[in-house]
Amino acid sequence: MAKGTAAFEVALDVPNHPNNHPSLKKLQDKRYDSFKTWSGKLERQITNVRVRPREDSTEKTAGPKAEKDALPVDRYFDALEGPELETLRPSEQIVLPDDNTWPFLLRFPISSFGICLGVSSQAIMWKTLATSASTKFLHISIYVNLVLWCIAVALVVIIGSIYLLKMIVYFEAVRREYYHPIRVNFFFAPWIALLFLAIGMPPSLAEDLHAALWYVLMTPFLILELKIYGQWMSGGRRRLSKVANPTNHLSIVGNFVGALLGASMGLKEGPLFFFAVGLAHYTVLFVTLYQRLPTNETLPKELHPVFFLFVAAPSVASMAWAKIQGSFDYGSRIPYFIALFLYFTLASLCHLSYPYFYHTLYFCYAVRVNFFRGFKFSLSWWAYTFPMTGAAIATIRYSNEVTNVVTQVLAVIFSAVSTLTVSALLVSTIVHAFVLQDLFPNDMAIAISNRKPRQHHQRKWFHLRRGSSDENEIEHYLKFTNSDGKDIESSLHPTTSSSDSSH
Repeated sequence: MAKGTAAFEVALDVPNHPNNHPSLKKLQDKRYDSFKTWSGKLERQITNVRVRPREDSTEKTAGPKAEKDALPVDRYFDALEGPELETLRPSEQIVLPDDNTWPFLLRFPISSFGICLGVSSQAIMWKTLATSASTKFLHISIYVNLVLWCIAVALVVIIGSIYLLKMIVYFEAVRREYYHPIRVNFFFAPWIALLFLAIGMPPSLAEDLHAALWYVLMTPFLILELKIYGQWMSGGRRRLSKVANPTNHLSIVGNFVGALLGASMGLKEGPLFFFAVGLAHYTVLFVTLYQRLPTNETLPKELHPVFFLFVAAPSVASMAWAKIQGSFDYGSRIPYFIALFLYFTLASLCHLSYPYFYHTLYFCYAVRVNFFRGFKFSLSWWAYTFPMTGAAIATIRYSNEVTNVVTQVLAVIFSAVSTLTVSALLVSTIVHAFVLQDLFPNDMAIAISNRKPRQHHQRKWFHLRRGSSDENEIEHYLKFTNSDGKDIESSLHPTTSSSDSSH
């Protein structure tokens, strides 16, 4: 056996041996076993058997439970930073190796489905441009819709297959993404993309779809939103005032997309049900985000692509109600005008500088723009393009009802901006994938530890100000105030306080 083992090890040292392929070596690396679906469970069982005689009774009960429990939402807020909570704080440590590149499946995020949203919504827009009476003067061919729809189908199949493989191999990584306060909203993206594909179906392939397809697509969506909305209402750590962020619009807009598809199929009660659910929760979410509650500190101060999700729900809601009601009446125009106002508000924040899509072209580093400045490119930006596309489609529908030069010009401008944005993101994605080769970096958001690092009191007070701590940390803070009644923050600048006292 020893000789055989030695011979086998010598064989593995051969450079051209199949077992020496880098991808295979990463799969065989035991440092990733805790995230693997099968080997991770087996390793934990073996570890528990080995260390059981050395543990006392308290550790026996606490160890396995800590391994099975999900990460609390506070850990994501405390360990991560940035608008999308994907940047690790300097004081934090990760449970995966940080000295090399992880396996591809571990680096493939759920936000990749944003590409499907961007392209599939473009297929709907070009179909609307080609078939609407108010845009006939553009002479757009319906074959553009066919090409984009086929590309969107291919992307859904490829990205869906890769993420399904990730669920099979690294289920713990998928589980951590589900409990991430921002990533969880992207679990609605695959179903929204399928709804987009059904709405943007080219007329040459099918004129009418069977109503059974609507029930098949909306059933998993309903199950998922029952879970998420229940957490918002429960008043626990994942209540809406705690985890509210603009990406929550992804869980809202699917109701209106489903209502739009169902109404176009001739259904009545089902689309109206989802429209009512979406309207109620959108109102609550809009107020929560607009007020910037003290417990909600995840929104960035600078303008970020995520803000365009504010435009998505009212845009799609206007088209959904028009389909339900049968005309683009006042009930449809009210949400459309809300979306239009929000669109213009976001556009005004550009300070009339260069078009923001130039910033996504990273070979133009010399061009400085105020829009999206200071943010690293992310695949999730694709999900923020379909709101602009939705606003363009709603404007085209509105121009059919109110046909004049102003509405037609708005339809053309919004469509052009949406197309240029998607084109710029496509170029940027290609550059990052094949030139810079950093499209899929190590996903720190799923690798945080479930234990808080040892922090100084100064750090605890910082988290208290950010609203990521509970009442227990308030009591902890009060224990460390000095006798003069000055808090920890005042001790950060001793020189300033001493100079003031001397004066």
